[in-house]
Amino acid sequence: MSCGPSASRRRVRWLLLLAVLAAPLPSVLPRARAQAPATAPAPYLNPHLDAEARARDLVSRMTVEEKVSQLTNQAAAVPRLGVPAYEWWNEALHGVARAGVATVFPQAIGLAATFNVPLLHETAVVISNEGRAKHHQFVRQGKRGRYQGLTFWSPNINIFRDPRWGRGQETYGEDPYLTGRLGVAFVKGLQGDDPRYYRASACAKHFAVHSGPEQDRHHFDARPSERDLHETYLPAFRDLVVEGKVESVMGAYNRVNGESASASQRLLLDILRREWGFAGHVVSDCGAIDDIHKNHKLVATPEESAALGVTRGCDLECGSVYKSLGKALERGLLKEADIDVALLRLMRARLKLGMFDPPERVRYAQIPYSVNDAPEHDRLARRVAQESMVLLKNDGVLPLRKDLGTIAVVGPTADDLVTLLGNYHGTPSRPVTLLAGIRRAVSPKTKVLYARGVDLVEGRQDPRAATAIDASHLRPSRGSSERGLKGEYFRGRSFDGEPMISRVDSKVDFRWDRSSPTDEPVARGELDAAKALDGDQFAVRWTGVLVPPTSGEYELVVTANDGARLFVDGKPVIDSWIDTSVARALSGTVALEAGREAELRLEYFEDIRDAEVRLAWRPPGAGTPFEEALAAARAADVVVFVGGLTAEVEGEEMRVSYPGFQGGDRTDIELPAVQAKMLEALRTTGKPVVLVLTTGSALGVSSAKEAARAIVVAWYPGQRGGDALADVLFGDYNPAGRLPVTFYRTARDLPPFDDYAMEGRTYRYFRGAPLYPFGHGLSYTRFEYSGLRVSRPTLGPKDRLEVSLDVKNVGSRDGDEVVQLYVRDVEPLGPAPIRELRGVERVPLPAGASRRVSFTLVPERDVARYDEAKKAFAVEPGEFEVEVGASSADLRARGRFTVAGGAR
Repeated sequence: MSCGPSASRRRVRWLLLLAVLAAPLPSVLPRARAQAPATAPAPYLNPHLDAEARARDLVSRMTVEEKVSQLTNQAAAVPRLGVPAYEWWNEALHGVARAGVATVFPQAIGLAATFNVPLLHETAVVISNEGRAKHHQFVRQGKRGRYQGLTFWSPNINIFRDPRWGRGQETYGEDPYLTGRLGVAFVKGLQGDDPRYYRASACAKHFAVHSGPEQDRHHFDARPSERDLHETYLPAFRDLVVEGKVESVMGAYNRVNGESASASQRLLLDILRREWGFAGHVVSDCGAIDDIHKNHKLVATPEESAALGVTRGCDLECGSVYKSLGKALERGLLKEADIDVALLRLMRARLKLGMFDPPERVRYAQIPYSVNDAPEHDRLARRVAQESMVLLKNDGVLPLRKDLGTIAVVGPTADDLVTLLGNYHGTPSRPVTLLAGIRRAVSPKTKVLYARGVDLVEGRQDPRAATAIDASHLRPSRGSSERGLKGEYFRGRSFDGEPMISRVDSKVDFRWDRSSPTDEPVARGELDAAKALDGDQFAVRWTGVLVPPTSGEYELVVTANDGARLFVDGKPVIDSWIDTSVARALSGTVALEAGREAELRLEYFEDIRDAEVRLAWRPPGAGTPFEEALAAARAADVVVFVGGLTAEVEGEEMRVSYPGFQGGDRTDIELPAVQAKMLEALRTTGKPVVLVLTTGSALGVSSAKEAARAIVVAWYPGQRGGDALADVLFGDYNPAGRLPVTFYRTARDLPPFDDYAMEGRTYRYFRGAPLYPFGHGLSYTRFEYSGLRVSRPTLGPKDRLEVSLDVKNVGSRDGDEVVQLYVRDVEPLGPAPIRELRGVERVPLPAGASRRVSFTLVPERDVARYDEAKKAFAVEPGEFEVEVGASSADLRARGRFTVAGGAR
């Protein structure tokens, strides 16, 4: 860019615009320095300087109070310097989360099941583009709140060491190598490839030894051995820091060997910064600094916790304890220079995101809002879901014919939007449930019967158990040929004045996660911003007619997380106009006549945070849900049972507990008992049963393995999950997903949950017989391995070893093979894993085709062990074996090499 007068004028105009957007900033920015010309920007506003120099200049201009105001996630505006307020907290685990409509990809554990590193990079690019577009749209609207920034606290790369951990669904599984490869791809995709600016900031969390139990996380002390720390818990983080150049690292709640993970000399200073050379910023988990004095009791006061956090390397607090840093300075608990170090890193990050530069200079600021939820992103979500599906078992029943006479779809997660989403998710605009996907795929003559059968778990009344009333039974007015109900959307909860928007909704089945129904129409320019609703405090009135298919007593059910009222022919059926924090089912009965239009009015209001409302019914004469499911099975040619878990029973620090579940974790890993009972009853009908598992973790399905002729793991598959599942079930897509976690038979096969020793866990150290091994996944075709070649029989620690072999598709269908390379020490001198993944490639092969697949090994990277006595990695001299195959237990080709010793 030119440095002449024209460029200077453009810079001044940009600074004026920045001041207006950052209200309540003054209308004109003050001169940066008294002696500088009016047109010369302060160094921190000069886009020609590097981010480090600019950040140092900006920090030098701040008062102590201003500096302290920047060190929490809700950073205050500094009007005199033109620094707008900024909320650091944002999420993008498998799509832009909690910011309205966005493309929702499969949950992270499903992303890992693709075993496809380039695909994860492609997915992260899409997520980042949508996040950028959303951020700039929010800024144009004067919004700078939570979930509207560019600092995404993703990915979660903790090792999923125990299937009982409820948050394991957020990870890439149990293997450090696979986690590192996928994590690096995600970070690079999210942050972009511009040499000057980030597209978005990624965050590796939770550093570094954190995987449950959830209910103990605020006071627990994880004490892994040095060997497990360096060989299991740290490698993926090192990959993301050293190779991925991740901008941010988040600490954990718990202690690690006595130190708070969010204020750890060992983790944050010695390892992260000094050993690995990390130059980005560290953020605490939310409330973790409070834990230092409240729960860990390492110090006595908030001031001491704040000082400990800053001086031990935590730059940004998610919370409010750092607001006491001024008092900590007065007490001499830290120096202003310590605060400067943290603030420098934070301002450098904001500068690298282009936040103080004219948009035309920032390549990523040009991304149009139209990329958000774009059709090509929707197609990618379907492709990723396809690649994530894992076929565990198939005795020949799959793929199904699309022209079967009748298919019975049974199970508690078949027609539930929640099933698609997992946790930390956005709002899909056109989600396809698993039932809907099956119905969309079959021939017009095929009848698809649906019966929920049972609830998800024993003792839990699912608020969405009744069947949603679809558009075929709803009209916006009498005699109308249009389908659905007229929806009128109001500010507040009293329906005063004219509605902000009025439209026809095909059915009432909505979840607005921290967003409002008008977010997308406004963002796309389809609705004037003056008519936008906030995400809180709005009301909706749906009116029209209900057309029942049969006569009798109907139970009408409204699921709502706040107030709801339902009227039929002017008479109240449901009236619960109260604030509630969780969704609950409200019901009433009404007599309806087949084909006769009944006037319907449904009113709903949203108080704060999440909004959910659903209109459903239970038709007359169906019997109990269990009996209805059996009747459907007996009438069908094949039964598809869709069950498992949802993120409403496994997840982050939940307040509810059920048999087998406690605080978001599991106390056992079997299929919930009510579902196992349903599955066994379906088996006794004699009809072939296909089991589809929705889950974020491993399930002990030993009995189900006998009851079902085929088993597919669908995970939490994202917005196009229903279509992707149907693609697999009916053979339009040949499944090739692989398990990123071991499926054990029972939790009794595992060490205690709170024991962080790796012995007895994961495929690397579990010596029993798994139900399904890590890396397992079947196909509708067959592959053969041959011609393995090891490039050299003997090499040194730093030498490269090439391993190659031929893989051929010997079946009749095109398909992908996930080729996995493992290494094992033939005669280890000390404790060592059974084998370790050290290479993976997903290879598409047409029927009859073959391909040469190659991997590169370097001993100091791939076979080194941590020596606890020497406190360093070293390569043990000796013989090693490479094993290549389709899973950790299906190894088709082997070769050996010898390595000389040496320190790394």
